[in-house]
Amino acid sequence: METRPPQIKIAISGAAVTTPCREDVHQIAYDIGKKLAQNGCVVLTGATTGVPLWVAKGAFENNGFVIGISPARSYKEHTKLYKLPTDYHHVILYSGEGYSGRNLLLIKMGDGVLFICGRIGTLNEFTAAFEEEKPMAVLLNSGGTESYFQDIIEKAKRGPGKIIWEENSDLLVEKFINQIKTDIYID
Repeated sequence: METRPPQIKIAISGAAVTTPCREDVHQIAYDIGKKLAQNGCVVLTGATTGVPLWVAKGAFENNGFVIGISPARSYKEHTKLYKLPTDYHHVILYSGEGYSGRNLLLIKMGDGVLFICGRIGTLNEFTAAFEEEKPMAVLLNSGGTESYFQDIIEKAKRGPGKIIWEENSDLLVEKFINQIKTDIYID
């Protein structure tokens, strides 16, 4: 049996409501999803709106594979109670864990976590990913809680972590994929 290289799984963390984000965040998120798809990555999202949905759309529309991890227990709860979309995902897994439990599952399932803009949930995912020693990539100047991430790392005095800080989204994705290949997949 021939062994093929594993597909890199990138968890996306970002603002579900994009008002605190930079104006062009939807296009940037779409382009990041497209670039991840072009590099054969599986995109994992919190099956939500905003930044994660735009990344999912970019990946989905460019032949990428997208998996959502829902906070809900079922499709009905996902769409009716949480009022979350199902668009641009090939598979949605219903965790039944609520938002904070879903956040932890999402970052644990990814080979790395990519952060774009953010609000409180993104901040939760950022600190959890750091504690889990996950490879992380942060799109600088994307808005919201992202602007606090470097201060948090500095004030925590726990070392730099495995974080790529980059303002150029194309370079961010390229550096991140290479970091994951090196850290996780290449002996």
